[in-house]
Amino acid sequence: MTSAPTSGTLDEGAEGATHDEPHDDSLHARLNWLRAAVLGANDGIVSTAGIVVGVAGATTDRGALVIAGVAGLVAGALSMGAGEYVSVSTQRDSEKAVLAVERQELAETPEEELDELAGIYEGKGLTPELAREVAVQLTEHDALRAHAEAELGIDPDDLTNPWSAAFASMASFTVGALLPLLTIVLVVASWRVPVTVVAVAAALAVTGWASAWFGEAPRTRAILRNVGGGLFAMLVTFLIGTLLGTHV
Repeated sequence: MTSAPTSGTLDEGAEGATHDEPHDDSLHARLNWLRAAVLGANDGIVSTAGIVVGVAGATTDRGALVIAGVAGLVAGALSMGAGEYVSVSTQRDSEKAVLAVERQELAETPEEELDELAGIYEGKGLTPELAREVAVQLTEHDALRAHAEAELGIDPDDLTNPWSAAFASMASFTVGALLPLLTIVLVVASWRVPVTVVAVAAALAVTGWASAWFGEAPRTRAILRNVGGGLFAMLVTFLIGTLLGTHV
């Protein structure tokens, strides 16, 4: 009789194949963080490139370029971090508020909440009997978590962290900003602007591709849009810097 060993082997194989498979929600969260990091780096590239290229249009003084570039990097990173902290803190406060309301409703009207949870699962395609059974078992296990995930799409034990978001935004912006800053400072004066433009365009092509990949959008269009926007920003700031350097 070989059916039992075969079944065991298949079970072990299936378990091994799926044991390390990431949960959809955690994978989605990681992709969102990666996408935010790419966008932060993109902002650092474009904004700092605009600053240093604009200053390069007004002067060839390396000290002025360093001061302007570092000031832009620090100000931009702090601004990104503060903005992300405020935004995510507001989201976290909202999540806590709706969880408090849900907790109160579970305490005051548990039967109505149970009916609501069963209705949610019935709306997803379960039979009324099975939906009710699922709702009862989930409520007995952890009522707040069951309702939070089904109704609100929130994990009560994994709320958004404003400090993590702030530091991630600051770090990604800084990494992106270092490219145009180092390029324009280290290259000889006669080649500063063209080399920086080429380096920035290449970096923007990478971030454009990455952002399109995370968003499952057309890559070529995203790259052209990203590079075109960056080149336009550098052109405008260079012309303004040249004009100011001539007349001020």
